[in-house]
Amino acid sequence: MRTAGQGPGGFEKRDGFMIPGQDLVMAGFTGFEGTRRIGQCKREELEAHFSPMFLRCLDQTEDISVKQWMECETAQGSCPVSSYEYAGEGGVLAALWNLSGIFNAGIDVDLRLFPIRQITVEICELYELNPYRLLCGNCVVMAADRGGQLVRRLSAQGIPAAVIGCVTEGIARQIRHGEETAGYLERPKPDELLKIVTTI
Repeated sequence: MRTAGQGPGGFEKRDGFMIPGQDLVMAGFTGFEGTRRIGQCKREELEAHFSPMFLRCLDQTEDISVKQWMECETAQGSCPVSSYEYAGEGGVLAALWNLSGIFNAGIDVDLRLFPIRQITVEICELYELNPYRLLCGNCVVMAADRGGQLVRRLSAQGIPAAVIGCVTEGIARQIRHGEETAGYLERPKPDELLKIVTTI
């Protein structure tokens, strides 16, 4: 089982599988690394809008590494994940595009279920950014047979996680917002952080 990825010539072949009926689980927070970077370069502006206490979380480091957890579980042969993709540049939507693309699988996800911190919501609203296309750090999306059990295992280790959707028949990448259909996942776009900084 390896991470998916798209190179210049298209998606590379990887081990693992995604089959209809599996759950899609996200571990980590949507766009939080990008939020922290914005906090570093726009601190004075942010302090004019938000209280110091509200901004304090931008200075904190995350104690639990999702990558270390994945590597440990895989080494022990106890990882229930059949495929995964780390979310980084381009945000969680880019990770979902890669993951579904490499296995030629359809997905149906609900944006309201993605773990996200309120600070990310507020800062993205302030700068008119899409948090789902914002740089992630300690974050991964996974396919698993029993997503609820996986979420409980992650939560027991202090890792925020949620079932955000499922693998479907066909190749459509559908996005929802609650009960409303928001459309279909588009090809990854430049990271939203580039609207604030020149390089990532």
